Amino acid sequence: MIYLIRHGQTEGNAARVVQTPDTPLSDHGQWQARQLGARLASVGLRRILSSDYHRACQTAAALSPTGDIPIDSLTILRERGLAGLAGRPYEDVEHFFYGPACDATDCEPWVEFRTRVASLWTHVTEVASGHDGPVAVVTHGLVCRALAEFHLQPTPGEAPLDWFVNASLTEIEPRPPWTVRLAGCTAHLEDERQSQ
Repeated sequence: MIYLIRHGQTEGNAARVVQTPDTPLSDHGQWQARQLGARLASVGLRRILSSDYHRACQTAAALSPTGDIPIDSLTILRERGLAGLAGRPYEDVEHFFYGPACDATDCEPWVEFRTRVASLWTHVTEVASGHDGPVAVVTHGLVCRALAEFHLQPTPGEAPLDWFVNASLTEIEPRPPWTVRLAGCTAHLEDERQSQ
């Protein structure tokens, strides 16, 4: 199984602003990551692939609290480069930061982002096929969305997800056609919903 994970919540996510690479998890995001780690503790993860951005590395570390699961920190799993939009509210930019309209704003060009996502998916599937057991992939919202749209087979009868909440879990069959078994699940965050 391949477990696709969006990192836990940051202060920037909560405030709904475009972030920089060094943004850490908030206290709440750290709790979400621990909940996710507890949920996956019994699945027998063999390897964790993580974006090298701080918030993703913190989330990945929570999946291996004793340090016994190897974690590969990879630049290819980074969020789409949105340097030209850093600090801007989502409401001002979310209508175009996923797509080619963002190219003129000092952001990673759409074609380059799509090419990078294709390369990272090839890498993920090669790693998954080389391990006898599940692999976790910790990355970012736009990367998850691009994977769902261009590389994964939706659960029969469902449309591909176009939004992944923080600390959500997507289960993917580890062989072609890469069918999604469970999409954007947050059952491990149920305590959070009950306390609100």
